[in-house]
Amino acid sequence: MPEPVKIHQLGPKRFFCPFADDLHASLKLARFKSDDDCVPLHLTHYDGRPPADQVFFQIAGPRREIFFDPSSTRAGIVTCGGLCPGLNNVIRSIFLELHYHYQVPSILGFQYGYHGLNPASGYPPIELEKSVVSDIHESGGSILGTSRGPQDPRVMVDYLKSLGVCILFTIGGDGTQRGALAIHDEARRQDYPLAVVGVPKTIDNDIQFVSRTFGFTTAVADARDVIDRAHNEARAVINGVGLVKLMGRDSGFIAASAALASGEVNYVLIPEIAFHLDGPNGLLAVLNERLSRKRHAVIVAAEGAGQNLISSAGTLKDASGNLVHADIGTFLRDRIRAHFAALNTPINVRYIDPSYIIRGQRANTEDAVLCDRLARSAAHAAMAGKSGLIIGFLHDRFIHVPIEMATRGRKKVEPSGSLWNAVLASTGQPLSLLNAG
Repeated sequence: MPEPVKIHQLGPKRFFCPFADDLHASLKLARFKSDDDCVPLHLTHYDGRPPADQVFFQIAGPRREIFFDPSSTRAGIVTCGGLCPGLNNVIRSIFLELHYHYQVPSILGFQYGYHGLNPASGYPPIELEKSVVSDIHESGGSILGTSRGPQDPRVMVDYLKSLGVCILFTIGGDGTQRGALAIHDEARRQDYPLAVVGVPKTIDNDIQFVSRTFGFTTAVADARDVIDRAHNEARAVINGVGLVKLMGRDSGFIAASAALASGEVNYVLIPEIAFHLDGPNGLLAVLNERLSRKRHAVIVAAEGAGQNLISSAGTLKDASGNLVHADIGTFLRDRIRAHFAALNTPINVRYIDPSYIIRGQRANTEDAVLCDRLARSAAHAAMAGKSGLIIGFLHDRFIHVPIEMATRGRKKVEPSGSLWNAVLASTGQPLSLLNAG
């Protein structure tokens, strides 16, 4: 039997899952998971054989035996980083699973990210109740608020101990989960049995071992609507250019997927693949040729695309440790206008940046389902006494992934993969445009 990647276990499981007795005997075997149940990272090798370096992950789900005594458990939830559709859904479903199924008596919501875990910040936690979370899934944003930036792990663990919190759910991306790992490590150093379980949140869909993060499909759907409107604007005027900048700091999944969904995009620019701007094969020359034939064009650029072309792009980082990118959208807008002005050719650029409109949207149906299942998987892992992990999503299964493993890098669009090949086929953009040496 393959051995899954090791997940830290706080101690022996001394209690029985409280809802086990409510299940019909025929359902118990199917519902409860064992720590030996696992999913491979790669289903098959190119020749049908599993690769030599195959990795297996524990399957997420309820355990028949659990670590924490539900009657004396207090849990906490924190949301960090930028807004993303589905945050309230995750908060609500964690609460519902703990409250109704595990009968946990107290669940706290920490305000404004990790700032809320530092008492000196002055943001006391909120006691979550049924009346507080009943309809929050119908709204975007986070009822707990959010922020970027770390806090001292020792201060946060001391505060959690003082409140009697023994489970912490961290909802956020790479920076959030690195902070969660620091909390996990500090709790171990203090020999405090704290379960730290992350729910991966990134609208960019760039977390490793998570095939689709919540908020992504909502973002793609909304971005498609924006692209379609940009197309309408572009073709309504002479030499109209619809230029849309979408989320995607380091990975171009939203730009690529929304362009495919629309089918009206002529050029897609993503961080993973450099492109020419000037010269006979550059975007400006290619765009000029396109406008001479069609009189309109649509360009979609991920926010992290083309940073090598902008002199103002530097090495500054935000509070979460992410590189602060220069604005590729306004850069392209201005360069396109200047190029055609030099040619004495009329140009009408319609520039749209819908990022914050999309980020504050409520989750669509598909994301709402994903949020619920991620949240409940997180609750099961925490009650079983697992810590230092995120809930992954792989081959349509929810899995346990060590935070350290998940944050070693970021998932990116493969230049030779099927997604990017589909974009090239849909747009027809010339390969020479992307052949930036």
